[in-house]
Amino acid sequence: MAKKSSRPAVLRAERLTVGWDGRPVCGAATFSVPAGRAVALVGPNGSGKSTILRAALGLLEPLSGTVSLLGRPVDEREASFRAQVAAVLDDDAWFPALTVAEHLYLVARGHGVGDADDEVEALLDEFGLTGHANALPNTLSSGQRRRLLLAAGLVRPRSLLVLDEPEQRLDSDMRHRLAERLVAEKDAGGAVLIATHDPEMLATVADAALIVADQTRKVTVDEAVDALRPGVL
Repeated sequence: MAKKSSRPAVLRAERLTVGWDGRPVCGAATFSVPAGRAVALVGPNGSGKSTILRAALGLLEPLSGTVSLLGRPVDEREASFRAQVAAVLDDDAWFPALTVAEHLYLVARGHGVGDADDEVEALLDEFGLTGHANALPNTLSSGQRRRLLLAAGLVRPRSLLVLDEPEQRLDSDMRHRLAERLVAEKDAGGAVLIATHDPEMLATVADAALIVADQTRKVTVDEAVDALRPGVL
């Protein structure tokens, strides 16, 4: 069952329609993500999950509908918006001359993390990157680069964490630890919007879910987990 909450919404989407060249890729989505809660987007590849996430981050103009963060329209050009939102999408964007640790220090210090040294060391350990702290990203494996992306998203302050299939290229142990990390994120009052194909991640982390399709609809978490079974979506 979806867990209901009277907490104020950190992110709210109303009749959000997204697409390309004026053509919707999925049905309109209406949802809110309160503080301390997680909403999951579920659907087959190409259904529009990532496109909804990009609109929620202000990276894509909606075809119609609205998206707001803490009551204000999303605008990724505003420093106040960027200060509140951390995102991990499926983009491998690196500074080729910076090491793994230098990437994390850059993000942490750029966002005013006071104990940046401790935070970076802890995340390097958590994501199994301590032994690669001085490596350049292009020397890492695909899974290690994915872990670096996640660490960079988690090293900075945020009110909203947006994740696009964070389980990609992670082994089962790291997926389990990431799910626990996201539960801790909620316990600390953070809001999480996640697109996932991982039933365990979904069941562990999500409080509510949407199935993204031609007719996007809200479902319970149990229904979303069932939808991830082979051949259902």
